[in-house]
Order: sequence, then C-alpha cells, then structure tokens
Amino acid sequence: MGRGEIMRIGIFENIMTPGGHEVDFDRILVEELQALGHEVCFYVPEGFRFAMDYHVPVRELRGGVVSYTGVTGFRKLVRTVRRELHRLRWYRQLYEAAKREEVDALIVPTSTYRYLRALKRSVLRKSPVPVLFILHGINPEEAPKFLREADSLADCLNIRPTVLSFGDSIFGEMRTNVRLIYPPTFVPRDIAWQPGMPPPADEFLQIASHVPEAGGKKPLVLGFFGQYRREKRLEDFLEAYLGGHYTRPVELFVQGATMHPEDAADFERIIAKYRGKGGIRFLHRGLIGAEWQRAIASVDALLLPYSAPRYRYHWGGMLFTAIGFQKPVVTSDDMNPEVFAAYDIGKLFPSGNLMLLRKTLELFVNGYDDESLHYIAELQKAADVYSPREFVHRIIAIIKERGSNC
Repeated sequence: MGRGEIMRIGIFENIMTPGGHEVDFDRILVEELQALGHEVCFYVPEGFRFAMDYHVPVRELRGGVVSYTGVTGFRKLVRTVRRELHRLRWYRQLYEAAKREEVDALIVPTSTYRYLRALKRSVLRKSPVPVLFILHGINPEEAPKFLREADSLADCLNIRPTVLSFGDSIFGEMRTNVRLIYPPTFVPRDIAWQPGMPPPADEFLQIASHVPEAGGKKPLVLGFFGQYRREKRLEDFLEAYLGGHYTRPVELFVQGATMHPEDAADFERIIAKYRGKGGIRFLHRGLIGAEWQRAIASVDALLLPYSAPRYRYHWGGMLFTAIGFQKPVVTSDDMNPEVFAAYDIGKLFPSGNLMLLRKTLELFVNGYDDESLHYIAELQKAADVYSPREFVHRIIAIIKERGSNC
C-alpha cells in the first residue's frame, strides 16, 4: 500500500456545482482522511472550478469539463458523446498517475453505472491501486445496469464499486465485488456551535424568532432549507403549515437556492404570496460554509416534506444534515425509511397526503416540549452510527482489502 499506514489518496472530481451536499461530501473525505493522517489530493479536468478551497494539492487532467447546463436535444447528445470521450482520457491519466506511484488509492466520490461502463474501454480497469467508485444510491431502473457493469468487472479486484446504502443487498441481489456502506452525516465544521448548545447569534440571517413568546414558551423555529426544486412541493407544504392548529408559538424559516431562471421565478412567486403569513420568513439565495451551518444551527427542527420515490433509494442530504446537527425532523415516509425504522428522530407522514402532513405538523409542534429529550437521545444514537469518522474508517477498510490487476 505504500509508506506503512499513511496513504496518499487521490480524489477524482469532475462534477462542478456552486454548492450543496456534493461539495460537503468531498470535504468529509478530505478532512476526515487527513484527520487519520492520510495525504489527499484532487485530480480534476482542465478548467474545473471548485465551490470551496479544500487546501490540498490539485492536479489537472487533459480534457475539459463538459457541462449540460442549458443544453437540450441534439446538442445535449453531442455533449454526452464528448463527455464519454473525455472520461476515457481522464481514466487513462489516472491510470498513469497510479503507475507512477503518485497515489496509493483513488476515489471517485460521485459515480453512476456509466462510470463503470466506461472502464470496459479503459486501461484504468487494470489499475495497480484500489479505485473506489462511490454511488450515492441505486433506483430500481438503474439496478440491472449497475449489476451488469459490476459483473463485467468481477475479475478486476482493484475496481471497487461502493454503494451508499442502508441494506445488505441491491433489490435482493448482491455481488462479491460490490460494497455497501452507510452514508455520512454533515456536521458543523466552520462554527464553534455544537449540538446541545444554544442557537448561535446570527444577526445577518436574522433567524432568531420574530414571534412573541406565549405562555412562557419561546417560539419553536422550524427550518426548510436547500435547493429549491418543484418536487419538494413547497407551496403545498406552506398551505399545510398554515392550516395547522398549534398550541404553542411556532415560526417557519424558508431558505431556497435556485440554479435555473424558471425555478427562481417560481420561488419569488411563492415568496410574494406567503411572506409574513403565519410567522413565515424567506431567504432566496444559496448558503455555504459557516453561513449554512449557522442557519441550520439556529433552528429547532428541520422540515423535509419531500414526496419523491428517489428518496427511498438515495440517501437524503438534508436528513443527514439534520442528524449531524441533531435536529428532529418532519418528513414523508419516502425519506430513507430504514433510518426511521432504527431511530425515532421525528415524525413521518404518508407521502403525498397533505391532510396528514398538516396533522403530523400539529402533532410534532404541539408535542415538541414533551418529546424533545427523546429526540435528542435518538439523534445522538444515529449520529454515532452515521458519523463522518465512521464513514471514512469504512472507506479505508475497503481500500486496504487485498486486490490485483484484472
């Protein structure tokens, strides 16, 4: 493996994003690997721009980034072909870096079955060092394609497909060369606040409650955060929230980042319609780093009322933010049901049922004072199991498995 227990680990990142959980996922890998004493560097395509500085060496690969932003139809098809050609160039250069013994292992942090398919035509399948392809979930349509590609690489022992999952199989099937591991939580890294401490002072975001105390109780501050997408059904959720009958003061803070003009226009329409109603306040812009962490730390609970089947198969970034910051949640039963079967960390409502969403919000808000200590205990259990440090220990264990060229 090289140099005893200290390893040099290269991360191949080729997905550019202005922020979000992909950025923080890379940060977990970098900082937790470094905390264990390992050296980390990035390999990226020409022209790649990071959303944040990870303070590690960056090595450019020939072949520029291929973006699909704003491209449809035939032009998108052309870019798909170009991306596949570039992927093969990137793979060859990663193989050459491994042959030069620049690294002891490579990690591809956000993969799909397409990344494995490209290995059929690439010398990287014969990598002299372990290559972990991390998939953030597999849905029923993708599963046969993924398993087929995994089968084609069964003899390539240094190619190690790794799926973030809560189960022990992929829809009842398993392969000896596929690893299943839990995803990691997102925890505060840039602020002094830690779970259990009072909310941080945050005059800039002004999340501190604007609703007056009632009956000696401070308002419960609920937070709805993240990338605004229509599948999150924000407007339906706001109607359910406003229709609730609450026996204690409550306030809702809604933050949304938008990437596309149509999403931005729709979010502004919602803001104009609901601003000031029922203690609802809005922030329309992205948050990263310390701002994002202060915002999450400043609320009492997180609302994730998303109704989309994909959350049954892909881990929820906001759910794992809630666990890392130890905030109870209200969410649909689409959201990573295995987590809620193991830990009582909030309230669930049947996906798509707005009447029961309203009732669930009422139960959560009105019962919060009686149940908050129970939620804290359950969140701590979940945070221990899904911690970033435990996640990286699992990654290291996969790297250290014995392997060879195919």
